[in-house]
Amino acid sequence: MPASAPATPPPGAARSAAPTDLVVFGGTGDLAMRKLLPALLLCEKDGRLAPTTRIVAVSRDGIGDADYRGKAEAAVADNPSVLRAGAVPAPVLRRFLERLHHVPLDLDEPGDGWDRLRALLDAAPGGDAGRGRVYYLAMPPMLFGRICADLEANGLAGGESRVVLEKPLGRDLESAREINDAVGAVFSERRTFRIDHYLGKETVQNLLALRFANMFLEPVWNSRWIDHVQITAAETVGVGTRHGYYDRSGAMRDMVQNHLLQLLCLIAMEPPSSFDREAVRDEKVKVLQSLAPLAGEEALRHTARGQYSAGSQGGREVPGYTGEPGADGASSTETFVALEAAVANWRWAGVPFYLRTGKRMARRYSEIVVQFRGVPHPIFPGQGAAPSPNRLVIRLQPEETIRLHMLAKEPGAGELRLRPAPLELSLSDSFAVRSPDAYERLLMDVMNGDPTLFMRRDEVEAAWRWVDPVIGAWQGTDPEPYAPGGTGPQGAHDLLARSGRAWHEGEMTR
Repeated sequence: MPASAPATPPPGAARSAAPTDLVVFGGTGDLAMRKLLPALLLCEKDGRLAPTTRIVAVSRDGIGDADYRGKAEAAVADNPSVLRAGAVPAPVLRRFLERLHHVPLDLDEPGDGWDRLRALLDAAPGGDAGRGRVYYLAMPPMLFGRICADLEANGLAGGESRVVLEKPLGRDLESAREINDAVGAVFSERRTFRIDHYLGKETVQNLLALRFANMFLEPVWNSRWIDHVQITAAETVGVGTRHGYYDRSGAMRDMVQNHLLQLLCLIAMEPPSSFDREAVRDEKVKVLQSLAPLAGEEALRHTARGQYSAGSQGGREVPGYTGEPGADGASSTETFVALEAAVANWRWAGVPFYLRTGKRMARRYSEIVVQFRGVPHPIFPGQGAAPSPNRLVIRLQPEETIRLHMLAKEPGAGELRLRPAPLELSLSDSFAVRSPDAYERLLMDVMNGDPTLFMRRDEVEAAWRWVDPVIGAWQGTDPEPYAPGGTGPQGAHDLLARSGRAWHEGEMTR
């Protein structure tokens, strides 16, 4: 039991979670140590964990509670998210560590592992009406069905217990259906939470507020006023030691099928009838179902794929993708994808949506750019025939900002001249509370049984249904090499240049 009462949540903090046993399969793995435990510690710091909530790690490591707590303490000590949030008081850290337990369990040779897990869960602190139980599968997706079946066989999947599935959910539509069928045989759709951490980002949720709480945008949020939309997720790092995983997925499966298509849905969706868990997800599915198919020659014409080569980045030499540790020297896996998508409905007919993601890029940032059309007739002197159109830039990372690029009169006497003058909303400057990171928010939601920001089965399968023909069209082709520290392969720039457009390269906002 925690040694002391949790802190009072600060004003504006995310809601607290109900009393829960959170069981993390893969509890000593990279995801648990880098993301889940730091997020849970920050929830502890903000007073959002119920006093009797427990965190149970399950892994093959033959260690006890004390050793696991030591590993967890070392992991959170230098975690960037924890450091950005400020010092963690010693009583808070102690209280958090006391919540942690570890159960050794090898799926191939379980021994008494399942019995030990069941005994620990059955010994939950009493007095918590409606105490929840959540199984977080921070494991390879091919194990999801097996773990769920084992949970059921050991009497651990009953009641209102829930399961969280990490991405990627399969590698194509067929495998995604197999996983969904296997999980669904044990956990109903209502109890299944497919997580995409991009949907937990504060700015992504602010996108919903921006669109549906501000009337001035709705009349212009359509093909009459918007020229095109760009969605970019750029990384400076390579694949490093993750080559074994990445070579089976590539940028299309790793980023486009989930993260970028989710952002496209939020930009393009119709207003839901309410901020209800199913109403929001219904509208997202409609967008995916409206995507014009890309297959064969059309897919090759409207996509570009690349693979980073060896070179210099940030003043140091870096290997190419095929030179990374454990790499297949002949791999044709893409580390960069750019594509042009079309949402075939009345609102968006004729508006291209450009999606782009890549590794070893010049800068790390994720953003959405809504480019408006130009004025129909320029009247100001010295501006030529095409003054800069307005654009809305929604930055997701590293900083979280919403910036509207407008034109204003340049100060001074003389000829009236225009120049860009952005209006900017910085979330960190505008609100005097720390913004919870994505995993903090989503972990709280799943503990409270709120699936609004999680993906539904039909949503995942609709995304795969659109992506699979694109991947199929690439078979037998090689990705275009691109230098590290740049803006990707030339083919990505040609994709926009054919229509007289160019990528927005993510200006600094701070």
